[in-house]
Amino acid sequence: MKKFKSDWQITENWQLLFPLIGIAVLFYSAIKLTSILVNDSIVIASILAIPTCYVFVRTCVWIINKLESKWVVRQKWELIRIFIVFAITGSSSVLVGRPIIKFLGITTENLPALIYWILFIAISLIFYQILLIVFGWLFGQFEFFWNFEKKMLRRFGIKL
Repeated sequence: MKKFKSDWQITENWQLLFPLIGIAVLFYSAIKLTSILVNDSIVIASILAIPTCYVFVRTCVWIINKLESKWVVRQKWELIRIFIVFAITGSSSVLVGRPIIKFLGITTENLPALIYWILFIAISLIFYQILLIVFGWLFGQFEFFWNFEKKMLRRFGIKL
């Protein structure tokens, strides 16, 4: 445990929460993926989820090691927190976008599918920007996500 804490620069026990949440989410994702591949057999999916989760964890660690020099954070474990915020924000923007697009009366029945999906992605992207800041603030990474947001908006041609 001491090696794990020193590798991830964990100084307080509460900081262990984020690696545990990350592993739990990766295991859940592995179960969901394997259950799709084996036609919803939960026993086989659970068995296959273990090596799948291992691959997910190794991939995330590799990505974190690559981003460690690019993203400025005080401690390495904060990168896990940032990944969690990105995951929650991506899912939430779609969940918020669906009812909004239905409220506006935009459906594939009254618009061509291509236009529907372009509008859906545009609406979800707008909410993604807002939710990224909100979840970043809730997870204590407001400064990182505010800088990330400003950089992203500049790429869209919007200056703050």
